[in-house]
Amino acid sequence: MEVFAEYLAQIDNPQHRERMEEVLGWVTKKFTELKPKIAWNQPMFTDHDTYIIGFSVSKQHMAVAPEIAGINHFSDAIVQAGYDHTKQLLRIRWDHPVDYSLLEQMIEFNIMDKADCTTFWRK
Repeated sequence: MEVFAEYLAQIDNPQHRERMEEVLGWVTKKFTELKPKIAWNQPMFTDHDTYIIGFSVSKQHMAVAPEIAGINHFSDAIVQAGYDHTKQLLRIRWDHPVDYSLLEQMIEFNIMDKADCTTFWRK
């Protein structure tokens, strides 16, 4: 996870840094075919140069961005997991557990849905 080292070092709150490191490490180990990278100052994962999922931190939560299609597809599951969302991202409050099963489903959905995608973002 060397690619994320500088990003993680900039997270002031040690608990937030540890949580983000845990999530990024989980994605890296679970989805070895994805390429970890930093773009727009945020950690993300790509597959054949197309965006799959990205993450960011704020004071109150970790944001997970699976694109609009991912949010739309998993909207009910996101709410059932106790998270709120916008059109572009879901928010996992720092005091809530990470639903790794949901995260796995969102990543798998994007990998399959974007298998033939030739652009970074969906059109």
